[in-house]
Amino acid sequence: MVFPYIKGIFHKGTKPERASWFIWATLGLISVFSQVAKGATYSLWLPAGQTIAVWIVFALSIKYGVGGFTKRDFNALIAAGIGLILWFITKEALWALLITIAIDSVATSLSVMKAYEDPKSETMSMWFISGTSGIFGALAVGAFNPVLLIYPIYIILANYTVVTAMILGRRKKEFII
Repeated sequence: MVFPYIKGIFHKGTKPERASWFIWATLGLISVFSQVAKGATYSLWLPAGQTIAVWIVFALSIKYGVGGFTKRDFNALIAAGIGLILWFITKEALWALLITIAIDSVATSLSVMKAYEDPKSETMSMWFISGTSGIFGALAVGAFNPVLLIYPIYIILANYTVVTAMILGRRKKEFII
């Protein structure tokens, strides 16, 4: 899902928000290692591949990205760190999931603000595809199970919020001109 984003970095001026991608990359590593600890084998291909892709975007953000050193970024990184500590302390699946979503939403909020302020610095197709993947994830649950639906619904909301921020940011710029 990040391939259009990586292409955008090199060809269309996409500028990843460093702190967001760092938080997502860290969450990806934690996810992969927690699955390894629970005995996962072949099911690791997707999260491991996604985590590697996110780390690539983070690495590219060091040269081509924005943010990472602002007060807003610093506060988000502290909030994410506190969330990781709480996650470690709880060791309960539902709480871990909710804390993960909270940490992820901190990173997402940075990208939402950046997408609104500078909509051309993002690749809309990546956010749209990721949000749409949440729809398929929710449909794959099969039966109504709130615990299993929480994360896919969050993915839908988070990614489409970035898309909405981009659209509103573009309209704001058009209205001003």
